[in-house]
Amino acid sequence: MDAATTPEIVAGGTANGKADGGYRAGVRLGVGLAANSFLLAVTFGATARQAGWGVVAPVVASMTVFSGSAQFALAAALAGGGSAWLAVASATVINLRFLPMALAVTPALRGGRLRRALEGQSVMDGSWAAAHLGGGRFDRSLLIGATLAQWPAWVAGTALGMLVAPPAALEQALGLDVVFPAFFALLLLDELRTSARARVAGVLGGALTAALLLVLPVGPALLGGSASALIGLVRPARR
Repeated sequence: MDAATTPEIVAGGTANGKADGGYRAGVRLGVGLAANSFLLAVTFGATARQAGWGVVAPVVASMTVFSGSAQFALAAALAGGGSAWLAVASATVINLRFLPMALAVTPALRGGRLRRALEGQSVMDGSWAAAHLGGGRFDRSLLIGATLAQWPAWVAGTALGMLVAPPAALEQALGLDVVFPAFFALLLLDELRTSARARVAGVLGGALTAALLLVLPVGPALLGGSASALIGLVRPARR
């Protein structure tokens, strides 16, 4: 259909106010994202178990934190010799990205404060990007549906990785040890193609991390290198 005959989609429906089946569409979209989340979660569960987290903590973390980047940051910081407060700080810094994402999607949410707060928990990287309609508009039902499909996969994958806890040799043979780095490498490469500031931040972050690795464990070095993302706060000069 061409643009002239397609109704404009707004948050939670179409321009004529009728529901657009966004929940079902979101779940269908979320199934594809959930497959990737499941593999990442298996890796996290196995990594956390081998790091001495026990059999309960990894699953509880996935149920409550529900953030692969933050949970892997916790695991990396603790495994690298960092303290608990440093691990929590690493995860907090990484999850700060959800603050502007949540503010952007807030106009599309419904109900009172409690309901809006609950709906705001559906803000995830993949769901947020899929629900963005452009011009600062978001499809609320698509956002929620996509996240509802991913949460069970994330928790189940963590439980499987924790219970099975494959040895390091099998993880390497199956490629589980590179799933998480590869996932974020793809996101990084896509961002580098479209943003000059992202390229500057990437180079600066890599240089900072490499320099800090000379004197700090892996976890603290990664936390320090993430400071390069603050370049995103610099407003480009107007022409």
